[in-house]
Amino acid sequence: MGCFMVPAGEALAVTIAEKVLRQEKYDSLKENMFVQKAKWLSNLLWGGSVLLIFEHVWHGEVIPYFPFFTAAYNSEDFMEMLHEMSTVGVSMAILITCVWAGMVIASEAIKNRSVSHDIAH
Repeated sequence: MGCFMVPAGEALAVTIAEKVLRQEKYDSLKENMFVQKAKWLSNLLWGGSVLLIFEHVWHGEVIPYFPFFTAAYNSEDFMEMLHEMSTVGVSMAILITCVWAGMVIASEAIKNRSVSHDIAH
């Protein structure tokens, strides 16, 4: 019901952090491969959140008027929504972050391999 709110919250935090880390006073951090690829994580999280919002709207769980979630009408459904956010939402956010970390490490390994290959020849 509201599982998309967890990756969306992480996406917001990563987007803000990325904008802050672009400032000149953080030049030493700009060399970090994870900081350089933070936009990838932001894009993955925002894209996944938008798709999940669409899916929840499609199934009638998100509505265009207050309280926006059909689960917010009664306490039983609200508790179920909080449980889904704390289990499914957190799991999705962690999985996306782990996939991003793997992508960053793989891209760095490929980049280093091509650099070392160029030096060897």
